[in-house]
Amino acid sequence: MKKLWGSSDQSDIYRYDISNGRLKAVFMNYGANLLELYIPAVDGPRDVVLGYKDLTSYFDNEPCFGCAVTPYANRIKNASFTFEGRLYKLDSNDNNNCLHSGFHPLHKRIWDVTSWLDNSITFSIEKNDMDMGFPGNLKIKITYTLTDDDMLRIDYDALSDKDTVFNPTNHSYFNLSGFNAGHDKLLSSLLTIDADFFTPTDDELIPTGEIRSVDNTPLDFRTPKALFQHISDFDYEPIRFSNGFDHNFIINNYDGTFRKAAVLHDPSSNSTMEVYTDMPGIQIYSGNYLKPAPLGKKCTSFQPHDGIALETQFFPNAVNIPSFPQPIIKAGVAFHSSTGYKFVDSGI
Repeated sequence: MKKLWGSSDQSDIYRYDISNGRLKAVFMNYGANLLELYIPAVDGPRDVVLGYKDLTSYFDNEPCFGCAVTPYANRIKNASFTFEGRLYKLDSNDNNNCLHSGFHPLHKRIWDVTSWLDNSITFSIEKNDMDMGFPGNLKIKITYTLTDDDMLRIDYDALSDKDTVFNPTNHSYFNLSGFNAGHDKLLSSLLTIDADFFTPTDDELIPTGEIRSVDNTPLDFRTPKALFQHISDFDYEPIRFSNGFDHNFIINNYDGTFRKAAVLHDPSSNSTMEVYTDMPGIQIYSGNYLKPAPLGKKCTSFQPHDGIALETQFFPNAVNIPSFPQPIIKAGVAFHSSTGYKFVDSGI
């Protein structure tokens, strides 16, 4: 189903539904954003992603609910980077740094819908050279598919006429008990991450370049651990800096193949979501600064820790740290990456 929701800059904004018969997802052409994601449940389909009640709230969308973040997700130190001998300056929208591509990112623009089938939808957009401060005329395509094995698969494709940097992610917040189930349900959920190491940051959440073991730290999720166990361990500097979990984990044995990186399990609903990716990192953000206003869906007043984002990515600030895997697209060479959120047991 396609439904007109409103407009922005004299362009119509539509909601689009897709379904595989068990899962259903709703998107909009503003930002190619995910608005709703329903999984089967005993009491009927359950929407498990946080979002706003009104379209206009998405025009600001400080938490980035449902955002398809491009061209560059996460933080870049000092809102600048040197690439192929040239200094590029970006928006300083996060203290002195650039976060999620600055003040006018692509997730706050109208995308074209180039394909729309029962179980998939493809959005596309073109970015001009130096738009947002990034080099290259860049063509981007994002395809969302609800697969037969109950995965929301996200395929990112990009092509640039210049060498450039590119680091896409999805910034949906999940609560497997339901988007309005609250932080108690979220914090009792069990998280597992296939990561022996993470990238510590400074107090502005910029990675220092250090690679640190999770051994004997509150960030060891190699076996299932309830989020509430260590989210307030402020004696540990990385958790104090981020006021909870907001950390990039280095996925074990990265080789560019599509594989399982994390698992989120909600004991109260017996729902499980597996996260798959071909990226080297995954940012775990526990919604530490979610706010009651603007109102969420069904007039929900969101609070900190009501949802968790699991953002597959190149490491934050990688473009300024040569020892990290580099988010580089070569001119004329197609980029492709995939992420999947697979629902293994939906509580029925």
